[in-house]
Amino acid sequence: MSRPTFLVPTGELFRHPGGRQHLVLAGPVEGVALSTTRLTRDDVVADVVLEAQGDTVILSGTVTGRWEGECRRCLEPTGGEVEVEVREVFEPDPVEGETYPLGREDVDLAPVVREALALALPLVPLCREDCPGPDPEAYPVGIGDAAPAADPRWAALDALRFE
Repeated sequence: MSRPTFLVPTGELFRHPGGRQHLVLAGPVEGVALSTTRLTRDDVVADVVLEAQGDTVILSGTVTGRWEGECRRCLEPTGGEVEVEVREVFEPDPVEGETYPLGREDVDLAPVVREALALALPLVPLCREDCPGPDPEAYPVGIGDAAPAADPRWAALDALRFE
């Protein structure tokens, strides 16, 4: 069985106090999506440095991934790349919402990668800054149409005249 992409052994790192380890990890991250955007199936790249400090590990670097979604104006497919700076702390007894768990022999970077990319995905993407919205030729709205029929429940208001 192969080792998960973002699971890093820490044995060598802790053998040298203050030791640093530069890593470039690449692999898929499944299921990261918002209502209109999601990560593609392309590999996510984590270019990070791990540093041992006492019984904790400090992670710093960047995480890069490709995303796809629908433009908020024209609803056509769009996408791009997102790059996020990360700096996190891993410790044996993590504080919820502040630090991440550090295993006895390894550190799992996957939760940091997932969270960083999920927070960086665009909430309401645009295919381009000057997107005009739907093509009026493809989606005509009311051009040449008769006025919509009046609702008979409001007919009494048509008789009102203010002078």
